[in-house]
Amino acid sequence: MADIVKIIADELKIKTSQVEATIGLIDEGKTIPFIARYRKEVTGSLNDEVLRNLGERLTYLRNLEERKDAVLASIEEQGKLTAELKAAIDSAMTQAAVEDLYRPYKPKKRTRAMIAKEKGLEPLAREIFAQKVTVPLANLAEGYLSDKEGLEVKTVEDALAGASDILAEEVADEAEIRQAIRKFVFEHGSIATALKDAEKDVRQVYENYYEFSEPVAKMPGHRVLAVNRGEAEKVLSVKVVAPEEQIIKVLEKKFIKGQNAYTESFMQEMLADSYKRLIFPAVEREIRNMTWETAEDGAIHVFSQNLRQLLMQPPIEGQTVLGWDPAFRTGCKLCIVDPTGKVLYTTVIFPTEPQKKIAESKAIVKDLVKKYGITLISLGNGTASRESEQVIVEIIKELSGEGTSLKYVIVNEAGASVYSASKLATEEFPNFDVGQRSSASMARRLQDPLSELVKIDPAAIGVGQYQHDMNQKKLSDSLSGVVEDCVNSVGVDANTASASLLMYVSGINKTLAKSIVEYREENGAFKSRKDLLKVPKLGPKAYELCAGFMRIKGGKEALDATSVHPESYDATKAFMEKKGITAADIASGGVRNLEVSSAEIRSLAAELGIGEITLSDIVKELKKPARDPREEMPKPILKSDVLDLKDLKEGMVLKGTVRNVIDFGAFIDIGVHQDGLVHISQMSDKYIKHPLEVVSIGDVVEVKVLSVDMAKKRIALTMK
Repeated sequence: MADIVKIIADELKIKTSQVEATIGLIDEGKTIPFIARYRKEVTGSLNDEVLRNLGERLTYLRNLEERKDAVLASIEEQGKLTAELKAAIDSAMTQAAVEDLYRPYKPKKRTRAMIAKEKGLEPLAREIFAQKVTVPLANLAEGYLSDKEGLEVKTVEDALAGASDILAEEVADEAEIRQAIRKFVFEHGSIATALKDAEKDVRQVYENYYEFSEPVAKMPGHRVLAVNRGEAEKVLSVKVVAPEEQIIKVLEKKFIKGQNAYTESFMQEMLADSYKRLIFPAVEREIRNMTWETAEDGAIHVFSQNLRQLLMQPPIEGQTVLGWDPAFRTGCKLCIVDPTGKVLYTTVIFPTEPQKKIAESKAIVKDLVKKYGITLISLGNGTASRESEQVIVEIIKELSGEGTSLKYVIVNEAGASVYSASKLATEEFPNFDVGQRSSASMARRLQDPLSELVKIDPAAIGVGQYQHDMNQKKLSDSLSGVVEDCVNSVGVDANTASASLLMYVSGINKTLAKSIVEYREENGAFKSRKDLLKVPKLGPKAYELCAGFMRIKGGKEALDATSVHPESYDATKAFMEKKGITAADIASGGVRNLEVSSAEIRSLAAELGIGEITLSDIVKELKKPARDPREEMPKPILKSDVLDLKDLKEGMVLKGTVRNVIDFGAFIDIGVHQDGLVHISQMSDKYIKHPLEVVSIGDVVEVKVLSVDMAKKRIALTMK
């Protein structure tokens, strides 16, 4: 444990005491959001990102220790464990290093070397390897010829080939050799790709890789992912190219002793065979896997950051929204939801091809706007979005002339089809078809992105690159962690939150989330946090983990509507009494002018028996109870007009919303239906390693048009 603690502390650049304390909390079953929010004193205020990294490394290193134990036990059982080997395995820092050391002792399928040993050729191999031979090898090999059934060694050539197989395998199994060659190939090798089947690349997606080579060490993640996908689709052939002659010469220098005329040629051929047949194919696989894992980790990180920004987009409150799910043949599905998200009305209109009933559709929408007091249209960005947008702009202009104000926003409809066909959507809207459910989702994801998007598998939301190529469990675990952090940082209303939202609350699983909703439906609204303990299967442990994140508005206890944890209620009330703060103050929005000095925090914390960090958090909460962190995020751009691709001119300056961030840039919605690309080189005047250093999903940025390719519908933008 001590080694694991030190390793994690060094990697994350935090104190060993922080690591030890956090491991203790994790082992007690505390969740990351709970630790991050309510155990700051214990961890030294580690945030959720550091805590998740710590948890991941802890799992990896514990699994590594288990693997080491299994490997040591296996080697010991064979009677081959030496003190030196044990020390090497104990000090190994990665799974790969452990497997390298275990390789010579790992049970294998029957190899050429094993067969040669069975034929009694090991002594011959040893004699040659010693390189003290004073007669031609053919003479030496004659003594090993055999006609035993199944163990025949009929010729001198057979005997020498068997000896070579034994030595080649032993050289290949040396951990130090494999590690050195792997490192050398990574640093000096390259990944080369070639066209394998042009017919399978109809849209020439992979044309940049038809004849391509790049150093392994410099190849960025997005190109690794691209060539791997091209290989999987059988469009490209991919291989690692290494400086073979140089590596073989290094092997010769290590293993060939002096100049023995009888063994030198044999040793050279054996070493070349060991490298080409055994070492390099394994090293190539390892390097391909290593670059893939690095690229995958990078892509998952970007995906996670993008998802976090998408989920934390600020809600648009107090507006009646018309959700518009565009389509051609089946028509545009409309759904009106009130400011609480309740569906008021649904219908279908046909303003686009093939029916193109524009006048009739406009009349229907205008009537709905007036009847229901619609102030905002949430338009999905899928098929027929462009055509629908033109109609919406005309409606807005006509209503403006009649004195009615209306705006629209284009929302990313990724995952809407997954949601609308899901069991959850069927339960939520049993009488709706998939189109109606999708349009309801369009409206609600504008009103409250977090509450609506948690209903969709995070991987289906589509804010990243190559998500379907990822290890799905790894991706799912990472994205679920992001959703969990977002939900808990915002908090949930215990009396209105859906089961989909509740299942991400600290300490609450899918089963408990359903139980909470069922209890609420049967018994009415929760009057206090303590009532949560009446929910079947929600015991003290789950209550401790979830209570601080569950809000009860207008209940018996004013603090139940805040993020103050029930374990701190006594101290909080004592503090409120000292400062003359009442429950009514909390209910009315807090005490904005509450100021407490650092010195006073120290003395009051000691007097009240709580930590200084906890008291500081309580003070912040009393100033602005249940503060929504999404309020600090950039608001969506509300639009009333539309641009066309042909309207864009080089040098035009526009405002846009960041829709997606990838390794080589960001896609920006500038209101022309086709997102423009700001390449990483056009993001800043200073050098940046990744676009996330400059932009995040949802950011509103000012961009300038660099070029427009009408044929390919590509827009190049700059932020410089």
